[in-house]
Amino acid sequence: MDDKSDDMISGILNGSDEFILLFIDIISRIIEMFAVLLIFGSVVRGSARYFLVKDPHDKDDIQKFSGFRQYLGQCLLLGLELLIAADVIRTVALDLTLERVAGLGSVVRLIHLGFRFSKLGRLSG
Repeated sequence: MDDKSDDMISGILNGSDEFILLFIDIISRIIEMFAVLLIFGSVVRGSARYFLVKDPHDKDDIQKFSGFRQYLGQCLLLGLELLIAADVIRTVALDLTLERVAGLGSVVRLIHLGFRFSKLGRLSG
């Protein structure tokens, strides 16, 4: 190897903490982008299937709409889980302060309560 490569490798190894933190930040941002693309793609795909595709197996519009809601709900839930995972990674690895952990816990708790009310609404109505 040449001197330039040796300098780059030694720089990475000497600043390994900074490199690891940068790597973790990049990974968490990739997870966030994937989650946003998943949510956006599922809305586009689900809407296209609901409005454009005529399925002969669907008996009525209520059944079709129910399938549409179920598909969107599953994809949104997966996207939210990925966003929370990325935020947990970033909080624990990069910015572990009491304020960030409390804020993250509050967001997770609010989402959990929202899902609980959503389930209660489906059971009662």
